[in-house]
Amino acid sequence: MQPIHPSRRATRRLAALGSAAVLLVGAAACGADETSEPAGASSSASDGAAPIPAADALARVADGAEVVDVRTAEEFDSGHLDGAVNIDYQAADFAERISELPREESYVVYCASGRRATGAVEQMRDLGFTDVVNGGGYADLAG
Repeated sequence: MQPIHPSRRATRRLAALGSAAVLLVGAAACGADETSEPAGASSSASDGAAPIPAADALARVADGAEVVDVRTAEEFDSGHLDGAVNIDYQAADFAERISELPREESYVVYCASGRRATGAVEQMRDLGFTDVVNGGGYADLAG
């Protein structure tokens, strides 16, 4: 077996470090603040389901919009906006529970960062809700 040339050894190490860095960045981006979404859920904001500024969301709440917190029960119990109803986006009965809400009302939907709320807003629109916005993350709204 021939010894590896020092420049090849350095190239291999650089390649390995580069690969590790890409994996770490990808892993951090995939789970930073949210847990996984239900199968078939889209996190695309192409239809305007992206979070609106916190001040705009809070103004809608002050004007009478209903507030839907789509985080888990544990997250909700650790703090939530006054008057918010908790309907866990990751729960198997999410669509059923959302369907029970009046479609003619205005809604502000939020989660921890706005990612689950994006999917929830999209599903609500698919179910016929016409006045629903993504309020983004709880910390921004509560702060």
